[in-house]
Amino acid sequence: MEVTRSNFKDNLGKVYEAIEEADFLAIDGEFSGISDGPSVSALTNGFDTPEERYHKLKKHSMGFLLFQFGLCTFKYDLTEAKYIMKSFNFYIFPKPFNRTSPDVKFVCQSSSIDFLANQGFDFNKVFHNGIPYLNQEEERLLREQHDEKRSQANGAGSLSYLSPGATKRAVTIPDDQKKFIESVVERIEELLQKEDSSSLELEPCTGFQRKLIYQMLSWKYPKGIHVETLETEKKERYITVSKVDEEERKRREQAKQAKEQEELSDAVGFSRVIHAIANSGKLVVGHNMLLDVMHTIHQFYCPLPEELGEFKELTTCVFPRLLDTKLMASTPPFKEIINNTSLAELEKRLKERPFSPPKVESAEGFPRYDTASEQLHEAGYDAYITGLCLISMANFLDSLLSPPQNPVSAKSKLIEPFFNKLFLMRVIDIPYLNLEGPDLVPKRDHVLYVTFPKEWKTSNLYQLFSAFGNIQVSWIDDTSAFVSLRKPEQVQIAVNTSRYAESYRIQTYAEYVEKKHEEKRQGKRKRTEDGWKEVEARRLKAQAVPLLEQSPLCGFASFTTPSVVGGKRSMSPIAEESGCDEAEGAAPEDPSDSLEEPADLGGKKAKKFKKAEMEQDPAGDVTSASSMVFEVPEMW
Repeated sequence: MEVTRSNFKDNLGKVYEAIEEADFLAIDGEFSGISDGPSVSALTNGFDTPEERYHKLKKHSMGFLLFQFGLCTFKYDLTEAKYIMKSFNFYIFPKPFNRTSPDVKFVCQSSSIDFLANQGFDFNKVFHNGIPYLNQEEERLLREQHDEKRSQANGAGSLSYLSPGATKRAVTIPDDQKKFIESVVERIEELLQKEDSSSLELEPCTGFQRKLIYQMLSWKYPKGIHVETLETEKKERYITVSKVDEEERKRREQAKQAKEQEELSDAVGFSRVIHAIANSGKLVVGHNMLLDVMHTIHQFYCPLPEELGEFKELTTCVFPRLLDTKLMASTPPFKEIINNTSLAELEKRLKERPFSPPKVESAEGFPRYDTASEQLHEAGYDAYITGLCLISMANFLDSLLSPPQNPVSAKSKLIEPFFNKLFLMRVIDIPYLNLEGPDLVPKRDHVLYVTFPKEWKTSNLYQLFSAFGNIQVSWIDDTSAFVSLRKPEQVQIAVNTSRYAESYRIQTYAEYVEKKHEEKRQGKRKRTEDGWKEVEARRLKAQAVPLLEQSPLCGFASFTTPSVVGGKRSMSPIAEESGCDEAEGAAPEDPSDSLEEPADLGGKKAKKFKKAEMEQDPAGDVTSASSMVFEVPEMW
């Protein structure tokens, strides 16, 4: 089902229902790009540690936009012995819903846009009719701004505009605005005296002038009128004044508040779907899904934390159970019989012996996908075939049991070894990022860190190490690379040969790691020192303010600082100009293989997620002995 801003509200109930009844969920994303700096090969170095990979993706990939999100839900029908599938293809775009809502900045990568365009991707549906969204902090700030605006407006005697304990008093009008306000008062007086007129439209004016009008009318006409700001087709804002009795005024105010709350809910938009997925506690399946998970949290919950450990905690709170089908397909016993783990090729291979395609049908009212037509790089379709891959591989593991227990539950111990382990693309000796514990730390005593002139190519490195036999080169940037030798005992010989070299330098991997740790320690020390300096500066400033207030040379009472919204969002340019207004992504190669409420999710919420109990599948679960069929190896 294709979902845009036009039909999102109408279909949101169907989305909630599909999530609630599902046994497991499959997801996929399409992005406006992959890397804003390094090439994909440099972004996915073969000797990255999980921490390095996370930091690189956070730095170079989070500026792109996740603008299509695929969700496919699977529920097993025990009577018919088949899965019932419901698919949703969401187009997403952060359109500001008013002048104070966040104005998102994002980047595009030409190769990714070109690739998606060649696949028939409809960008008009994204930019013209994409579903808006807010993360949790943005939603909180908007609601605070909304409440503050109503408090400041004191709209025409409406109790809803008055803060507790507020008193009515004459408004001070600046000299340059007195003539304007006097003309407004005259027109309203005429309206009140005419029996045949019920309302008045004032000409469009600035936000500051509208604020003066609201405050003046609230003081001068506490009863008998209703004041409201509307907007023309050209986005010009103007005030309407209507004659009403008290009952009608209250009714209009209530309707206006209800409309504003509805607009805020609409602005939260697609984030409500992600909240529903998180609150369900269901198993969420993806293919090479690290980027999908990072973008989803970053875009719809909160900016990603600086440290990998914090990211792991946050991810397991939002998504208690994740499963990556690319990791599953890269692990014995599948590794020996599956040569290509890209999503399209994996789906084809799992139709052949010794596997068998699962029986899956679309629910009534939902479109049916045909794998023969290969609608690849449509997020909904990719999520669909990701779900098919999981079912096929789980059924294969089940066939190794005696007797088999079909179907395999989403809580089965057969697939439990893959929970919360995300595939690390192209890392040679660390296959996955472990969200629930420490990551693997392989021995890299056969690896060298080499720095060299920018003009060097891979052939220069092969020539340099020609005496050591076969080597493996993993580029870091234009002037450095890791070189893997066959035998650890060759490492010291290579280091010794470079001792007097002028154009290049060779270090052991251990020396490289120690240097990185030292740089990190120095960075932390500097941040700590800068933090203390900032605290001291604030203390001195706080001491200086009373002195300035007492000084006869000072004409102001206190310092004020503008509020700043973190991240890459800001107020829209319209609001900035109006001043005092009322206050898996696509790439040229297969993107699935090229890389692929946190403020409200603390404490109790996290415990709720981690302790969430899934309903037992009607078919039951596999005995604990089945977990001995295989396990995810530490290295391969």
